[in-house]
Amino acid sequence: MAEPSHATLAPAQPPVLGPGIVAPSDRVRGEAVQRVVKVRRDYNSWVARESIEDYALRFTPRSFRKWSELRVANTAFGAASFLVLEAVGATLLVEYGFINAFWAILATGLIIFLAGLPISHYAARYGVDMDLLTRGAGFGYIGSTVTSLIYASFTFIFFALEAAIMAYALELAFDIPPAWGYLICALAVIPLVIYGVTAISRLQVWTQPLWLLLMIVPYIYVFHRNPELVDDLTRYAGANGQGGQFDLALFGAAMTVGIALITQMGEQADYLRFMPERTEANRRRWWAGLLLGGPGWVVLGVLKMLGGALLAYLAISHAVPVARAVDPNQMYLVAYEEVFTNLVPYPLTWAIAATALLVVVSQMKINVTNAYAGSLAWSNFFARLTHSHPGRVVWMVFNTVIALMLMELNVFQALGQVLGLYSNIAIAWMMAVVADLVINKPLGLSPKGIEFKRAHLYDINPVGVGAMGLASVLSIAAYLGLMGPMAQAFSALIALVTAFVTAPLIAWYTQGKYYLARTSQPMDQATPVDPAMPVHQAAPPGGRSAATGGLSTCTVCEREYEGEDMAYCPAYLGSICSLCCSLDARCNDMCKPQASWSAQWQSVGRAMLPSRLWVRLDSELGRYLLLMSALVPLLGLLFWMIYRQELTMQDVPDAKLSAALGMGFVKAYAALVVVTAIVGWWLVLTHKSREVAQEESNRQTHALNEQTGVLRDEIASHRRTDEALQEAKRLADTA
Repeated sequence: MAEPSHATLAPAQPPVLGPGIVAPSDRVRGEAVQRVVKVRRDYNSWVARESIEDYALRFTPRSFRKWSELRVANTAFGAASFLVLEAVGATLLVEYGFINAFWAILATGLIIFLAGLPISHYAARYGVDMDLLTRGAGFGYIGSTVTSLIYASFTFIFFALEAAIMAYALELAFDIPPAWGYLICALAVIPLVIYGVTAISRLQVWTQPLWLLLMIVPYIYVFHRNPELVDDLTRYAGANGQGGQFDLALFGAAMTVGIALITQMGEQADYLRFMPERTEANRRRWWAGLLLGGPGWVVLGVLKMLGGALLAYLAISHAVPVARAVDPNQMYLVAYEEVFTNLVPYPLTWAIAATALLVVVSQMKINVTNAYAGSLAWSNFFARLTHSHPGRVVWMVFNTVIALMLMELNVFQALGQVLGLYSNIAIAWMMAVVADLVINKPLGLSPKGIEFKRAHLYDINPVGVGAMGLASVLSIAAYLGLMGPMAQAFSALIALVTAFVTAPLIAWYTQGKYYLARTSQPMDQATPVDPAMPVHQAAPPGGRSAATGGLSTCTVCEREYEGEDMAYCPAYLGSICSLCCSLDARCNDMCKPQASWSAQWQSVGRAMLPSRLWVRLDSELGRYLLLMSALVPLLGLLFWMIYRQELTMQDVPDAKLSAALGMGFVKAYAALVVVTAIVGWWLVLTHKSREVAQEESNRQTHALNEQTGVLRDEIASHRRTDEALQEAKRLADTA
């Protein structure tokens, strides 16, 4: 892909000896710095089996993107089945009244559609999932780790919420206790997601007609039998009667709830990466599929939220308590009673059966997507932090188990609080990405295309990370009420605008130099590589992307990959695929020493802090304090949410019981902080010991390499002497 001329390279020095590194000038006669042993090669080959992996850690090659545009769009559009949409619409109606809920739903839909269009376009055009897209859209290789964690958290939270709705449907139809229902709903998803998008696509094709039929029929009968229902709905002022007219604060609060659904665009992108390449012949089909499978889901989503408000009002008009009327099971049960009344005997039985079937089909369609997206997010998160990858299926099971645990613990109130906070961060993340795609790239502030390879990216790009961080801090402060009631109501809008404005400003200030750490030289296997060449010259600026337009063989796993997936590796003196590059823990970012997280951290620290203070921070004590400053507040937030959850479960508020419960949580928190402090020191000191041991091992290896070089020279000299003797003997015999 083309690289912009403004992506300047910071001057790089030959790297210091680190894990698995030998300085370029010290290489033994053109040999690769690292030798690929058989175990390493087999490991990477096993991970690279894409029949199950589904390209979890790499871009989707053109050779795999062979499905039709309609097939991919249908798979992505099936994710719009989730019944949380109806629940959100019903909740907005009850809390804020119809007028405020209506305009908030429309505004939410418009924002998500406009934000989702560029995300969908870049994902489909470049074959990248949401994580790879985030890397190249302003966050960097390690910077997008934070967004992967946020994304993974959303997948298991929504998995738990959707599976809970399905479990209640099983209880309604078959009298299965919720605890067993949760287990059934979680386990049923696993076999469907093992083979990735291939199996999910078949499921969506088979279930799409049935789902649409079951969803639409109740509305037809409700409108036919209750033509005045819509007029009555428009006058509904909410459960407390305060939403009878448009109110800016209520509108903002309602929009803040609905716009959290913007993270669904990440799951759409995870499917749209399988779209075939756009050509002149399929251009119209390609764009139609993109709109349907990408931002098009929000059109149906808006209708489903409005439908949820309608069915909730219908349930309330049938004397259903407000707390139960917002449950999708109850909504559709009342609606299907309207359908089957005077139509068949035992209408309630038929209504229960139809409701249960609709809920099960809808929730299975969305939870296979939640499990699939979660497996991709966890795979990327742990692969970058640990340089290992047991397989996407392992992380899919891991994600499902977390969701099952949340359901069994019945912490749905705490999940609501987490979503309230997380939605602000997620909106900031999404809008920082959108700003990079629609502002920075057209203006030339960031490179054209999406660069996702570890070898070419800075670990931290301040454009996306800085914009998301600032927007998150401001919006969370507003959400907690620190900036007044009006700002609290519009906390989501604060996150949205701040991230969208800040990202281009940071890109302009930094001149876009933190997008690309280097470019790749052409992969010509016949081109000799000077072993004494400094690392920062091994990939000259302006070089073409590795083997663009053809296939190249990876030095490590010995498989062939398309050019966009390859990079030149000075450690192996050859081309390496993005997966093997991501999983390599020994090179210590030899190809981009100025772009590693540690180098960037040291550069910022020396520039911003006095030298004496920096010396203290750049030590084991400083690292320990930084680690504890992150873990202690995180543990406190976790205990606070659990405490709030326990308080909400009290039937009658009891001050003494609440105080005793709070003291118990404080004691448990203090004990856990002590344990965390001990474990923190252990981690820091173990890491330091490992570094020292690795450095000593590197020195020993370097010395051994030198000795090996001397021995090879001596062997070669003996061979030449022996050849000379043999030649002399032959000449003597001839004479």
